[in-house]
Amino acid sequence: MFDTKTVSIEWGGQTLTLETGRVARQADGAVMATLGETVVLCAVTAARSVKEGQDFFPLTVHYQEKFSAAGRIPGGFFKRERGATEKETLTSRLIDRPIRPLFPEGFYNEINVICQVLSYDGENEPDILAMVAASAALTISGVPFMGPIGAARIGYVDGEYILNPNSTQIKEGDLDLVVAATGNAVMMVESEAKELSEDVMLGAVQVAHKACREAANAIIDLAEQAAKEPWELAPVADKSATLAKLDAAIGKDIAAAYKLTNKSERQNALNEARAKAREVFADLQESDPAQYLGTLKLVKKLEANIVRNAILKDGTRIDGRTTTQIRPIEAMVHFLPRAHGSALFTRGETQAICTTTLGTKDAEQMIDGLDGLSYSNFMLHYNFPPYSVGEVGRFGAPGRREVGHGKLAWRALHPVLPSKDEFPYTIRVLSDITESNGSSSMATVCGGSLAMMDAGVPLKRPVSGIAMGLILEGKDFAVISDILGDEDHLGDMDFKVAGTSEGITTMQMDIKIAGITEEIMRKALAQAKEGRAHILGEMAKALDHTREELSAHAPRIETLQIDKSKIRDVIGTGGKVIREIVATTGAKVDIDDEGVIKVSSSDTAQIDAAIAWIKGIVEEAEVGKIYDGKVVNLVDFGAFVNFMGGKDGLVHVSEIKNERVEKVSDVLSEGQAVKVKVLEIDPRGKVRLSMRVVDQETGAELEDTRPAREPREGGDRGPRGPRRDGDGGRGRGPGGGGERGSGDRGPRRDRGPRDDSRGPRRDEGAKDDGGDIGLPSFITEN
Repeated sequence: MFDTKTVSIEWGGQTLTLETGRVARQADGAVMATLGETVVLCAVTAARSVKEGQDFFPLTVHYQEKFSAAGRIPGGFFKRERGATEKETLTSRLIDRPIRPLFPEGFYNEINVICQVLSYDGENEPDILAMVAASAALTISGVPFMGPIGAARIGYVDGEYILNPNSTQIKEGDLDLVVAATGNAVMMVESEAKELSEDVMLGAVQVAHKACREAANAIIDLAEQAAKEPWELAPVADKSATLAKLDAAIGKDIAAAYKLTNKSERQNALNEARAKAREVFADLQESDPAQYLGTLKLVKKLEANIVRNAILKDGTRIDGRTTTQIRPIEAMVHFLPRAHGSALFTRGETQAICTTTLGTKDAEQMIDGLDGLSYSNFMLHYNFPPYSVGEVGRFGAPGRREVGHGKLAWRALHPVLPSKDEFPYTIRVLSDITESNGSSSMATVCGGSLAMMDAGVPLKRPVSGIAMGLILEGKDFAVISDILGDEDHLGDMDFKVAGTSEGITTMQMDIKIAGITEEIMRKALAQAKEGRAHILGEMAKALDHTREELSAHAPRIETLQIDKSKIRDVIGTGGKVIREIVATTGAKVDIDDEGVIKVSSSDTAQIDAAIAWIKGIVEEAEVGKIYDGKVVNLVDFGAFVNFMGGKDGLVHVSEIKNERVEKVSDVLSEGQAVKVKVLEIDPRGKVRLSMRVVDQETGAELEDTRPAREPREGGDRGPRGPRRDGDGGRGRGPGGGGERGSGDRGPRRDRGPRDDSRGPRRDEGAKDDGGDIGLPSFITEN
């Protein structure tokens, strides 16, 4: 029934299998890719016609993770997969970026690429598998795709490169690098590194390219078995004559426009040149509308030719800079008075307001994914409002581009953050782009670094970032530093590198042509290193070290470690104790399973009060030490006092004052603050306290002036008699009274009126080992 075609190769120590013909047979191309027990299905469909007047390529990539793939049910109310998560959005971009340049110019048919994770083994990441499956599905679909590409992830542990590392190796290693490449050249790079050198990063790209070539060859083997007939494309018309005519009409105007350094002035001049072109070719608008529209589209091509030739031949850029020159930089910190940390970073006509906000553990971001729930204590959010480029446009929830740029800056800064033990805060960096003309994501890296230092976040080192461009014509090429927006649009490469003075923390590259060589990458990395160093020097003029003090508006967090056996004492039944601590002191209290407690508040007095309370719960009372306490219960024979937060002790009526106290309530009341000294802790943990030997005003210990206790009249009690057998009662020894018998006791003996001179009646709670009848041994008779 199924005409299944399969290809398998050994890849990174595991078997990579590509299969088609069994699932999604109505799609133009469908491939199931398997690595270990991770399975991804990718289906490609393409429209057979182009909408009238359409002049762009509508490629849409969707990557989706099914929770069932990991044997999980989605969290939340709806219990089903809904809008794309951040990871799904980023992976969709990861697939889109290397395949988009491989469609021919002028191909405008709509294409959908849908990748779904069907099985996940927790070891082999599905994003790489989705990239390979998408490339395979496009290759066998028959659409004009100049692939295939392969993809690979590289880790770096103990000086060794690892192909397709698992999550543990990525976490413990120094590198997480993803590369997509054809058999001949690299198309895309995405990475996060722990301050690695240019040589190590380039070596990782080379290892990844080899693995990509292996995957691409497997796709070719599958296509030889299962590829559909290629689409027939209309021949591309020769437009050289029209382009020459257009150059003669407005070429000088465009060249003059690109010599204007101000972006607004340059755009106005370009718009005037485009309007002139419409006038020159106005006669075609009625006689041949299609040719008229085609001619106007060539204006962009003419602009690219003029800019690119000027850079290659003369080394002259749009704004007059050399290929290595960085635009003027101005940086300010503490730009906003109430923010915990803030910076305004301006580079040429690109500007970002970056703020840092510090929060407690409960502000961490909860992430629900295939690996289960996880929490992140570092967030970076990037916003790109339309006014930043002088346009009117949509303003609302962040799009894919904003999510991608924010994640790039996150990867640049994440490696230099302190550990949670060193700095137990949740950190949120917000970047609002207020002007944009080239690499606002790298401005976010620079501004975010300064804002965190301004907030007192102890970064290992400041981080700067730079965007590199490329002009490539045949064997001639020029690498340009700190590219403008127009140089990005008209160039062949967008290569962003961020890092510290010690090495690279992230590297991202997108190629608009069929890939670049090792020579070009090596030159770009060396030139980027010089640019990063220059930018770090300019940043240091604003702030060259982390502030030692946090903002007055930031919360303070104090950490203490308690024994695990005391965790339940701090939390209390149903959380009663910890809720009382929070409600009474006003501080936030977080405790983990290891006994690490974090107490936070913007008021240090609240933190001190909460810590003192917690220490009182977990510490043991010391005999002879004086504590602050609170009366919690009054009884006939004294008062129970709570001290050290969670401990209770008895102040016997004889220990309240040196004078005789007839009624406890005449002297004390519930809730009254008192100072007590620990007199004794018996083997069962019961605590005997005294107020009379402590100055209730100052807390100083007083001399005990009470005379020593006189021996009891009649001598000591004799030993207890033997316990009787049977149902019976107990025998009492000499001095112990009569004898209780078993069975019918007869009428109860009338004891007569109570002798008040004996003092208050003993409460059963105060009974101790001194005997079953009579007062506790530690009570002194008055």
